[in-house]
Amino acid sequence: MRISLVGAGSMAQAITKHAVKAGHQVMISNSRGPETLVQLSKALGCEAGTVDEAVTFGEIVFIAIPLVAYSSIPVAPLVGKVVVDLLNYFPHRDGHISELQDGEVTTSEFLARHLPQSRIVKAFNAITVEDLEKDARPANSPDRRALPIGGNDAEAKKITTRLVDQLGFDVVDGGSLIETWRFERFRPAYCVPLNKDKLERVLSATMRETKVPDGYWLNPRSIPV
Repeated sequence: MRISLVGAGSMAQAITKHAVKAGHQVMISNSRGPETLVQLSKALGCEAGTVDEAVTFGEIVFIAIPLVAYSSIPVAPLVGKVVVDLLNYFPHRDGHISELQDGEVTTSEFLARHLPQSRIVKAFNAITVEDLEKDARPANSPDRRALPIGGNDAEAKKITTRLVDQLGFDVVDGGSLIETWRFERFRPAYCVPLNKDKLERVLSATMRETKVPDGYWLNPRSIPV
C-alpha cells in the first residue's frame, strides 16, 4: 500500500518506521519542502515530497501536524481518500478554540469540516511517540497493546484496522467520529497502555463526566477495568 504522511515529526517518523518494516511504500512531507527531508527519508527508507505530492501519492494519508496548522491541508486531492487523523488539541500550542475547549465537537469532527469529502478515521492519537516506537508487537503476542479508532466510514475503518494490525497493534472500534471524545485528552484511555479487552472496557465505562488529569498516563491509577 502507498502511505503518505503530512508531517515529518516524531510521530510521523515512528509510523514510517513501522510501515516500511511492514513492506509499504511511504512518503513523508512537511511545509518546508522535500529538500529538508533528504537525510531523514534516507534513514527511514522512504520517499520525501511536498505536501501536495504526498496527499496525491498516498492511498491512505496520515495527518501528523499540529492541529493549529489544519487549514494548510489540501482539500481536493483528499476527496474520497482514507485520512488517518492523529490530531490532539493543545490550547497552549493551538490557541483557544472554544468548541474544542468546551467539548462541543471532537477534534476529528473539527478536521472533517475542513475535509468534508474525505474518509476520516481517528487513530494513533492516544499513544505517546515513545510507546509507539517500543510497544509494537507481532499479531497474537500475549502482551500486544490495543489502540482505539473511530470513524463514520465502515470500509475506511476496516482498511485502517488492517494497517494498524500490520504496524504492530490490536484495534478497538471506538465508534463514529462524534464518539471519539472517549479517547481524546483527559480521558482514561488516552495514552494508557491497555490490551484489547481492557481497552474495550475502559471505553465502554467512559462517560462525558469521566475526566482524568493531564499526564494521567504517566502514573495511571483506578482505571475502570
